Amino acid sequence: MMDGFNDRSSTASLLATRRSGKAREMAEPGPDAAQLAAILHAASRVPDHGKLNPWRFVVIADRAAFSEALLRIYQAGKPDAGRLELEAVAQFGTQAPCLVVVLSSPKPSHIPLWEQELSVGAACQNLLLAAHAQGFVGNWLTGWAAYDAAVLTLLGGAAPERIAGFFFIGSQARPLEERPRPDPAAVISRWPPESIG
Repeated sequence: MMDGFNDRSSTASLLATRRSGKAREMAEPGPDAAQLAAILHAASRVPDHGKLNPWRFVVIADRAAFSEALLRIYQAGKPDAGRLELEAVAQFGTQAPCLVVVLSSPKPSHIPLWEQELSVGAACQNLLLAAHAQGFVGNWLTGWAAYDAAVLTLLGGAAPERIAGFFFIGSQARPLEERPRPDPAAVISRWPPESIG
């Protein structure tokens, strides 16, 4: 048994073993074109009330050029930034073999914005699970660039779209360390409370 799942269930095993790797520790190879297409197809198979597709995926084909553009945007907003700060920005887009940006792209609808945003989060999680299923490690990052209007414009987005995150995908360069997980008793409750026990 693995976390209460039968080891024979590959889906359950996949869910129980997924964890993030650090983008800066990823190595080649990343997904090839067919693998990335399969990952993004799986990412789109999420609950989506109203069939609105309130998310978009931007594949960064030229990560070096993207990083240079990020650096220009950052320097325009922070002309006094220090060397180490600028180096971190310059290296951001090239720290893993593959980079996909997920945009939250809400549609005018009677479907509440909150429900559309939940669908975006589900697409993000499916992307990570699909990368894991393909044998890769993924890392969902945000940071300053996720909240910068000029970066959104660079990616072809416009308000009310927002950047949900930068998704780095690659191969593990070193064994992943397990992180602490919540005690089920701390995050699971029953209603009415008297039904516990």
